[in-house]
Amino acid sequence: MKVKQKDNTYNVGGKFINTLKGVKSSTPPIWLMRQAGRYLPEYRKIRLEADGFLNLCYTPKLATEVTLQPIKRYDFDAAILFSDILIVPHALGQNVEFLEGEGPCLDPIISANQLSKLDLEKTNEKFTLICETVSRVRQSLSSDKALIGFCGGPWTVATYMIAGGSTVDQAPARLFAYKDPETFACLIELITEASIKYLSKQIKAGADVVQLFDSWAGTLPEDEFLKWVIRPTKKIVSTLKELHPNIPVIGFPRASGPKTLDYINETGVKAIGCDTSLPLDYMRYTINKESLVLQGNLDPLLLLVGGLKMKNRINEILEKMRNRLFIFNLGHGILPQTSTENVTSLVETIRSFK
Repeated sequence: MKVKQKDNTYNVGGKFINTLKGVKSSTPPIWLMRQAGRYLPEYRKIRLEADGFLNLCYTPKLATEVTLQPIKRYDFDAAILFSDILIVPHALGQNVEFLEGEGPCLDPIISANQLSKLDLEKTNEKFTLICETVSRVRQSLSSDKALIGFCGGPWTVATYMIAGGSTVDQAPARLFAYKDPETFACLIELITEASIKYLSKQIKAGADVVQLFDSWAGTLPEDEFLKWVIRPTKKIVSTLKELHPNIPVIGFPRASGPKTLDYINETGVKAIGCDTSLPLDYMRYTINKESLVLQGNLDPLLLLVGGLKMKNRINEILEKMRNRLFIFNLGHGILPQTSTENVTSLVETIRSFK
């Protein structure tokens, strides 16, 4: 599909982009991680039409429809591209499969020889398919809605590439980094370069903001956190700022605790995604950089439970974040068992806050 490219300045995105520009509002913009997914009946219907999860990601017509589903149902302030953080290793040439009921399965990287088979030049075909979805979505969104592009943080992506899937404590990647730091550094550099290329293409296709999901950042001690999380993220952010100076970057170094401050101060992100474990007082007072946008951090399990407990916590978050630049989100992704009624209640509670 041939699409018209737009000049990516802050001419779209409404309240969401205004917040990232430093404009406070009476109620915060809302979007939720994994807002398009298995908890939605309309998603499950589309999923049956696709021949596997990756095929859904690489079919722009279907991926566009899925991306827009939560906007149509809940009127969120931002859509996030429907894709997956493992698109990058798959595009680089690593075998990636998503097995029903088991999650991602990759051919694990256990030596420098396997690393040499990955190729940045191989990424164009698959990145182009994803970016066609970005273009389609941006054309379909109203001007008051933002479109979020994303990729995984290099450390988090590397953990899957080395372990061959998800692990409890990311021990395979941590051991690899300790035993062979030179090869591991080469892997991180390759993922970093691929991520810059990927995010830049998403921005050119129409993404108004991008987020880095470093979901496993919290497993690293501070010295390794500096090497494998902060430094690669800083390179991605600084390069994107040079290429696309008007496009904000949101960082999400999940479960990083006090190291979150180092991440903020060193990487140059415009907004910080806060996971559920970060106390509200820490967010409000310890993270005292007023120009930084805070994002988070309702417990996804509380959204699953719903009711008065959920509403009370939402109001507590909103009260604590009053007069701060703030985007409402979860501390991690929506759980598949979550009811659509609870998400509707969440949106209504936020938008009725006084």
